[in-house]
Amino acid sequence: MLVIVCSLAFYHYNREVNYRSANIISQLKLIANRLIDGYEQDRDIDGYLEFFKRYYENNSLDELIVKIYDSNDSLIYSLGEEYLVSHTDKTKNIQEFQTTSLDGNLTVYAAMPNTTTFSKTFSADTSFWVIMSLFVLATLVSAFISTRLLSRNVIMLKQFADSVSSNNTDNITIPEFPHDELGDISRRIVQLYRSRIDSAARSERDHAVALNAIKEKTLVKKQLTNNINHELKTPIGVIKGYIETILANPDMDDDTRTRFLTRASENIERLVRLLSDVSEITRLEDGGQIPVEDVDFHELVFTLDNDIIDAGMAGDMTFSYSLPANCHVKGNGGLLSGMLANLVKNAALHSKGKNMGLRLVVETPRFYTFAFYDDGVGVNPQNLSRIFERFYREDSGRSRKVGGTGLGLPIVKNTVEAHGGTISAHNRSMGGLEFMFTLPKWDPEESISDNDDEKNKEN
Repeated sequence: MLVIVCSLAFYHYNREVNYRSANIISQLKLIANRLIDGYEQDRDIDGYLEFFKRYYENNSLDELIVKIYDSNDSLIYSLGEEYLVSHTDKTKNIQEFQTTSLDGNLTVYAAMPNTTTFSKTFSADTSFWVIMSLFVLATLVSAFISTRLLSRNVIMLKQFADSVSSNNTDNITIPEFPHDELGDISRRIVQLYRSRIDSAARSERDHAVALNAIKEKTLVKKQLTNNINHELKTPIGVIKGYIETILANPDMDDDTRTRFLTRASENIERLVRLLSDVSEITRLEDGGQIPVEDVDFHELVFTLDNDIIDAGMAGDMTFSYSLPANCHVKGNGGLLSGMLANLVKNAALHSKGKNMGLRLVVETPRFYTFAFYDDGVGVNPQNLSRIFERFYREDSGRSRKVGGTGLGLPIVKNTVEAHGGTISAHNRSMGGLEFMFTLPKWDPEESISDNDDEKNKEN
């Protein structure tokens, strides 16, 4: 920048010198031509010389030299320094011009020596140097400020890049960039870096959650497999024992043989129920889309009530229900019927009560909330949070005697959640256990929309 400014100043200096030199030559030419014109018009040349001397006194040509020679090269008139005795004298320090009359009898030589007077004349004009000095100073100050601001942004950006390259995101410092164009660009770079880090962190978290979900699902399946193996061993062992005993004693009396076969048959039924429950819960836990339709829940419970009576599903307990006639849910009728049957069987096997029932608790624009209850002994409060676990039994010995598989309530929970609802259990203040669960209401408008979609697919 300084080189450019100095070059510009030097250029303007030379330009000013050339201009002033040309101006002096022009004036010298004017003087010589006037004298020649005066001679040719037969005028008084001395008068011209006195005029020039007075006119240029105390200005740029106050040391004017004018010499007039005749045809013999003899000096006729002279103005100025006497050291220039002949127009044939040449020097590099002379601004000069000469001309000759048309008849060749008169030669005028006008000159201006480069003495201190000419130098003072040029240097006396200080405005040029003042302006150039101010311009150079302003340029240097501006360049210093701009360079300082630019280097400040670059230094801060380099510090940020160094902290990023250390791969220690906890110790990264974000500088306070100035509010200029480069500072805005630097802040944009920092913003892009932060977005990249946040995106990578979210991706890492999602990956960790997915891995954890896979591990949990694998662990659950492993536990389920182990529990199934454990549960299968008991009925299979009992069946095997009874059959081997019968085969080993061909002379066994009919009553004993019948009793052993009956016990073996009961364990076969238990094994069938267990396999059926395992198949059901596996299907629900696979997360597949279950087919849903408009289910008249009142009609479904009415049918179930008849089945409970015919099959003796409730044992010695009495089942009742209180539901509005126009109670339609969005669900799978078979799964919902199986869910309620499991609740009935659970109450009959474990509650030790006399009554069980189902009632509508509350209705919202989207969901129904139902309660299934009994008046039995309830569940130990410490075990309430575990009753939906697979193969969990509060009293495993008693549960096996009454024929429970340990999968009934997990099937209930999975069925409700597969329908988009929730379920919880608590002990009633008046005695017994109560299950609160929600099911989505059927929306007729949704049915119309689904039918339109099907028609569009067919078309």
